[in-house]
Amino acid sequence: MSKKVKTTEYTDYVLTLGEEERAELDAFFKVLDRHLAIGREWKRQLVHDFEAAILWYAKNGVPLGTALERLSPMKLGGFYSRPADDWYPLDAAAKVYPLSMSHKQMAVFRLSAYLDEDVAPELLQMALTFTIKRFPFFATTIKNGVFWHYIDAAKRRFPVEPESTVPCADINVSLTGSKSFRVLYYKNRVSCEFFHILTDGTGGMIFLKSLTAEYLRLRGEAVPAEKGVLDIDGLPDAAESADDFSKCVSGRKSSGFVDKPAIQMGGKLSAVKPCQVIHFDMDAGALHQAARERGASVTALVTAMMFICCKAATDRQHGTVHIQVPVNMRNYFPSKTLRNFSLYANVHLDLEEMHSLDAILPEVTRQLKEGVAFDKMQEMMNGAVKLVRSVKLVPLFIKCPVARVVYGFLGDRAFTTTLSNLGVVELPQEMARHVKKMDFVLGTVALARAACSMVTVNGVATLSVAKLTRDPSFEERMYALLRELGLEVKVSGSELYGF
Repeated sequence: MSKKVKTTEYTDYVLTLGEEERAELDAFFKVLDRHLAIGREWKRQLVHDFEAAILWYAKNGVPLGTALERLSPMKLGGFYSRPADDWYPLDAAAKVYPLSMSHKQMAVFRLSAYLDEDVAPELLQMALTFTIKRFPFFATTIKNGVFWHYIDAAKRRFPVEPESTVPCADINVSLTGSKSFRVLYYKNRVSCEFFHILTDGTGGMIFLKSLTAEYLRLRGEAVPAEKGVLDIDGLPDAAESADDFSKCVSGRKSSGFVDKPAIQMGGKLSAVKPCQVIHFDMDAGALHQAARERGASVTALVTAMMFICCKAATDRQHGTVHIQVPVNMRNYFPSKTLRNFSLYANVHLDLEEMHSLDAILPEVTRQLKEGVAFDKMQEMMNGAVKLVRSVKLVPLFIKCPVARVVYGFLGDRAFTTTLSNLGVVELPQEMARHVKKMDFVLGTVALARAACSMVTVNGVATLSVAKLTRDPSFEERMYALLRELGLEVKVSGSELYGF
């Protein structure tokens, strides 16, 4: 429905109100006006958002007084009544993303929550408008400095959008005032997609949970600020936007990131990235039991299965498969940051070694344990910060082409695929009864034909595969392996694009 039609509909609604209710509305919008000291067009759109939400409440039988209480302009705080005057330098992990960015490779990931009823976009828009003030680091735009990109505060309307393209599509950050995240909806699904320069999976999940909690409040369900849900009416904590990489560097030795090229899976590369996303839903308890019976963690078990799947997806008989496993550094250092604070472990096996799942699982477990050991992670963190500091004074226009060449070799060719497991996500009880499941999708890079990610909530473990080729070998072998473990698997996903 167009804005013009909606405005007319709202006007018609106001004409049905009594004199007392109209006075109540007038007083409401006078208070709102005092909270909106932003550009004329942004202000007009925000006012329209409030009108659309009021109209939604009226259509759904919610009394006007209740609607205005839930939509109180005081929920905006002073966010839109003060000019944007802050900026943030990038953290060590984020600095490589804009340098290496091109049309064909942009690090975007998605987190989604599936609710027990279809999303009301009018209320989701208001939930985002109220939530963003608690995440000032997200209310930003990317800009070019002399030596580095940086993140600049942006006071604007941040829209929610109906989902209309493949997951993890590129975000155009080149436009003035552009945002580095998006909020999408489709039926009962709320999705947040982030350019990795902004945050990692942990920070993104806190944002999604806080946004979902605010949406449920607007629907009439109060959700407490616990288990990763932030109080959006509280003041932001400076520690949440801190660069904890630089704080946790020690004087110990550092390790580099260079590795031998890994073999890549076969299949023609798609022009659409990703060309398909496939979800495997399974009982989390049964998956955990299957791993425990084999003396392994769930991450180790799924990683081992991915090696078998990679072998099934290539005609090569010799070479090494490298699987990159991101590691949350908050498990090693006390941190409240919502920015990037992750590194990775690298697990590798030769094709000749991949005889069966049970045969390779002990070696995969050993490598993972060694790769995520504290000393190993500390050395990699030292290396990341050292690398950034070594080119600190090189002008940005020189860094960019060099970084693209380096990233093209090291970033893509050094690994075959990725497994990112966010683990078990806890939700407040009041939210858990409305969230059926969640999923986590990694955007694909230039060469990896498949990327895997995983999240568990409410007893449902969801393994997602983002594809870069139509060759179905990887996911078909994964499904067969899961069934061989005795797991009941529900398969869903997107259509195949780009062919």
